[in-house]
Amino acid sequence: MEKINAVITGVGGYVPDYVLTNEELSRMVDTNDEWIMTRIGVKERRILNEEGLGTSYLARKAAKQLMQKTDSDPASIDCVIVATTTPDYHFPSTASILCDKLGLKNAYAFDLQAACSGFLYAMETAASMIQSGRHKKIIIVGADKMSSMVNYGDRATCPIFGDGAAACMVEATTEDYGIMDSILRTDGKGLPFLHMKAGGSVCPPSYFTIDNKMHYLYQEGRTVFKYAVSNMSDVTAQIAERNGLNKDNINWIVPHQANLRIIDAVASRLEVPLDKVMINIQRYGNTSAGTLPLCLWDYEKQLKKGDNIIFTAFGAGFTWGACYVKWGYDGNK
Repeated sequence: MEKINAVITGVGGYVPDYVLTNEELSRMVDTNDEWIMTRIGVKERRILNEEGLGTSYLARKAAKQLMQKTDSDPASIDCVIVATTTPDYHFPSTASILCDKLGLKNAYAFDLQAACSGFLYAMETAASMIQSGRHKKIIIVGADKMSSMVNYGDRATCPIFGDGAAACMVEATTEDYGIMDSILRTDGKGLPFLHMKAGGSVCPPSYFTIDNKMHYLYQEGRTVFKYAVSNMSDVTAQIAERNGLNKDNINWIVPHQANLRIIDAVASRLEVPLDKVMINIQRYGNTSAGTLPLCLWDYEKQLKKGDNIIFTAFGAGFTWGACYVKWGYDGNK
């Protein structure tokens, strides 16, 4: 029996119209462009500021574009996986809302929560489902409305994050292309350093939690930075070695867009020049689960069939990993 691989056949993306610049941010909190650019590398970020719109809106825009680009019949979609940390509601899932908006009648859908590593986890999940032979066509989405949990009075975190979404079509193929290998890791000791204190079952909402600003993202930046650099660097080196990849035959690295210094560290560990690294943090900031697919969306035209691509991310949990993809189509067609 022929081996079934899971290949990405298309990318769609969406970022909101509203641009929050460093200049505007410096009027809201004690910071400036030079400070933000030196420490993080973000020039501007997109914010979904229309009332009543959440992550499903971002996801819908991205997935709709994806369906059009791949000319996909809604009835042919088997499953929808939405990686997000900012769902519209605790329940129902954002993926179920997305199914309804896209008119997908034959798909089942679920959300996947691995913070900034969410899209990596979704890629591996979809690949396994397709390799099992039980699914043919899966939409995976990375989408986050990070502005919904950012405290715009906290100068340490508010410059980092933005809103955005992108989606990939993952299909079965017998060709030797697709999501070839991944190494994924989780270490629960990350809890104290990156979390949202209130709103869950341990600490439900109350006047106290609201008064004490406990519904915002909390990050101990220095610790998270240290773990992100070492873990992303280690895991990319591991997956490269395991698949016979090196600076000469890696075409692209797609790193999570959290901090330009982390991206630099990962690239130098593999000795890959920065012109082979997908970078758009300066325009969008950290969109959490949205960063990896948004890189693909931005760089799609430069991708060629057979390109060796390494994805890597690090997020709350801690969660991290790397994924090796052999690209399946020429993006400029």
